[in-house]
Amino acid sequence: KIMSKTQENLMAAFAGESQANRKYLAYAKQADKEGLTMVAKLFRAAAEAETIHAHTHLRNAGKISDTAANLQDAISGETYEFTKMYPEMIKDAEAEGNNAVAKYMGFVNAVEEVHAKLYQKAAANELSNTDFYICPVCGYTHEGPMTEACPVCKAPAANFYTVG
Repeated sequence: KIMSKTQENLMAAFAGESQANRKYLAYAKQADKEGLTMVAKLFRAAAEAETIHAHTHLRNAGKISDTAANLQDAISGETYEFTKMYPEMIKDAEAEGNNAVAKYMGFVNAVEEVHAKLYQKAAANELSNTDFYICPVCGYTHEGPMTEACPVCKAPAANFYTVG
């Protein structure tokens, strides 16, 4: 399927705005660590604006569908990440001697597989009526409270936080 120049531009703008959002949130955390409260607030405000831009670009590109289709898209994306993208990136990092990066990407790879399985549960209408708990180290996502250490990176269960 060939995209129009406008479609290509919308998707490029979506990618750029999405990255700016995440980058500015990381910058805000650093500014908070340095005690620069107003700079952190500015970074968070700009990050929110970038989210508005990204969502609008995605909508204008026609990439937001009904939830059933969105779940299938998410399953496809996560499956690609854990079956192809991250395994190749891990090999590259290992080949370059970046073992810490390779190890962390291994964690991420495992988490992407968990995400695909959770989306599959959602698509089958099999999710529990509970909150999701996130590992602050590797992003492992758990349906319901954590009672044991993270199965991916071994972070303590007490460190998990709720997303609901």
